[in-house]
Amino acid sequence: MTTLEQTRTTGQDRVAEKIKKLRELYADAPEIGKAALENGLAMLTEALAAPGRAQTAGRIGARQGKVSELTVFLPFVKGGAKRLRGFLQLLDGNFRAADAVGTVHNMRFVFVDDDTKLLFATAYDGDFDPYIDDFAAKIPNAMDLWLCNFEGFPGMGNPKAAADWIAKHQIAAEAWYVNSPNLTGAETRRLEKVGQAVEELLDKIG
Repeated sequence: MTTLEQTRTTGQDRVAEKIKKLRELYADAPEIGKAALENGLAMLTEALAAPGRAQTAGRIGARQGKVSELTVFLPFVKGGAKRLRGFLQLLDGNFRAADAVGTVHNMRFVFVDDDTKLLFATAYDGDFDPYIDDFAAKIPNAMDLWLCNFEGFPGMGNPKAAADWIAKHQIAAEAWYVNSPNLTGAETRRLEKVGQAVEELLDKIG
């Protein structure tokens, strides 16, 4: 048997083992789940056969390609929820500070548990510690302005303590999907500008 054939056989055996484990996991699932497993097996097989994309974002969190995720549950101090909600409403979606950092892909601020905690989720370029250091260097006041509303926040004046505090509250994603894992925030914005320029040129030509 050639090396290529051996590799193909090994890959097929690995996928078959994954499908076996999947069927075991869903053996006691509701009937709709069992049916979905069998009906969707062709697409699932492709996904199970593909090379793994999951990586680590350094200290904590998941990464795919150039993009990492961060999800935290933060406990509010007294009056913190009212203060932060009002602040976010006044910003009206204009996060110039995040633009100034340049490595942020997206952010979500979700008030939970009767406004006692905040679920904050973001995607960013690179690894965890350099990302936090970047915020401390470029927009410390903006960070302190919203994070002062949570218990125990040490302030961005001490980047290591701030990073430790964030990591303590972070919950790493069990699984995570990125549509374009090899594009940084800056590259995405550059491509957007190129696309707009091409469309304008085509409009002029047409």
